[in-house]
Amino acid sequence: ADNLFDPDPYLQSGGDMVRVGGLDYTIDPTKPLGSRISDVILDDGRVIEDDASYSVSGWATVNRTPDGRLLWDIIADYLRAERDDNMVINLPKVNNPKVVGVSDNPGFADYPGEWA
Repeated sequence: ADNLFDPDPYLQSGGDMVRVGGLDYTIDPTKPLGSRISDVILDDGRVIEDDASYSVSGWATVNRTPDGRLLWDIIADYLRAERDDNMVINLPKVNNPKVVGVSDNPGFADYPGEWA
């Protein structure tokens, strides 16, 4: 999210925040790197613990050497299994981060998430 929120408009190069599923978090891009993310809570209500291990997946590799099935194969199987008769997938929840300190950023004009 660094280039998305850079105070210099010439360095706001249309960056992006990582999209997540299964958890909510708060981001404050005005804080230094390493201190921007807080309040990470899984959809089942459990708080993410600093010293715990979690399994994650991503469209790009999130580990040096990915092993196991490729994410897009897992997603394809899920979509085939979960679609209804009209080939529609109903998402139970969309996880958008709560954003702090940048509500005046015009790039967020249509942001569906929460502000703090």
